[in-house]
Amino acid sequence: MTPAARLSAAIEILADVESRRRPAADALKDWGLSHRFAGSGDRAALAGLVYDALRRRASSRWLMEAETPRATLVGMLALQRGETVESLAGLFNGERFAPEPLTVEERRAVAARRLTDAPQEIQADVPAWLWSSFEGAFGADAVEEGRALAERAPVDLRVNTLKASREKLLAELEPLHAAATPLSAWGVRVPLGPDGRSPAIQAEESFQKGWFEIQDEGSQLAGMIAAAKPGEQVLDLCAGGGGKTLEFAAAMENKGQIFATDSDKRRLAPIHERLNRAGARNVQVRTPRGALPVDDLAGRMDLVLVDAPCSGSGTWRRNPDAKWRLRPSSLGDRQKDQATVLKAGAAAVKSGGRLVFVTCSVLPEENDASVKAFLADHPDFSAAPLQALAKAAGLAAFARFASSGGTGLQLSPHRSGTDGFFVAVLHRA
Repeated sequence: MTPAARLSAAIEILADVESRRRPAADALKDWGLSHRFAGSGDRAALAGLVYDALRRRASSRWLMEAETPRATLVGMLALQRGETVESLAGLFNGERFAPEPLTVEERRAVAARRLTDAPQEIQADVPAWLWSSFEGAFGADAVEEGRALAERAPVDLRVNTLKASREKLLAELEPLHAAATPLSAWGVRVPLGPDGRSPAIQAEESFQKGWFEIQDEGSQLAGMIAAAKPGEQVLDLCAGGGGKTLEFAAAMENKGQIFATDSDKRRLAPIHERLNRAGARNVQVRTPRGALPVDDLAGRMDLVLVDAPCSGSGTWRRNPDAKWRLRPSSLGDRQKDQATVLKAGAAAVKSGGRLVFVTCSVLPEENDASVKAFLADHPDFSAAPLQALAKAAGLAAFARFASSGGTGLQLSPHRSGTDGFFVAVLHRA
């Protein structure tokens, strides 16, 4: 496919995403199945165009003064990829498979309009209805945080210390220019390629050997703050595919016991293969059949992790289409889900134990507000002070990541260089 033909295809896919309100990954997959002539390079380039356009949807449409998929793409090319009126005209020329030529209005918009004149929520590429919440979380840094969430994310790995060391993994991945992550002691970061593509990291022999898992540094830090120790009894109540279960197994050196479950057994399905590859032997997976199978664990756990349902706003770098599908009613629904799972997790915590509440969100309604509501209903629990969290994780720098409501830590791309994660540690008296 020519570069111009890729632009036409990207506009078509963006229109499908918008008209059917579906995930971009599904639209890209369907397009690829119906256009089998497109090679892997074409499909990767299209994915880059579509996801970058969705990252900058609000600012692109403001720039172009139009609410269309074409405007979204043209605006992104100007704002993010530095295309000029002249270079765009060479691509949007109306020739075979190319998009229609630039209009007079489009030329004027690209040449004359400046994003610095736009409202702050537009500059940040954050949905307007969420802006007050976003400002509540980040204050004067809200625009910078929004911009950081509109960038592409690097590939972060967590070394599996049951099988390898970070130094050993760094040496193995030296051809990929891997480097140690700045905060997590277990993290390795692999930069994106010159074309913005992620390397085929799962094809590496070291992955097949179980030396590492793909896990954002922010998620790793949440696990470090939970501080699972060898010999403890641990419950991962929303285990999903098992990312933090695997992190705990390595931190615990396969000593003690981890119970992993999830309300959706389909999300649990990958955990068995991952545990086997990682060499994790202290994990008992409990597949639900109706209610969560944890009644027998009441009052027995040293640590209960609640990786709670949320909007996923902290992962907008990786899932930019999700922020435009989010609706106000979703926040209320997620808060109800969080209250339910926190109550279930609290019942399993023993006296003197801890309940760790984690979200991949940057919105106070899903973070500090949920913690405060829980504490109001559970007077036998208290939130750990920031100094204690920093000490437990071995990172004094964590104190600067305090959440706006003060009940935990808020990680984010601009603040900590990670995806957005909230972490609160709640101790039972």
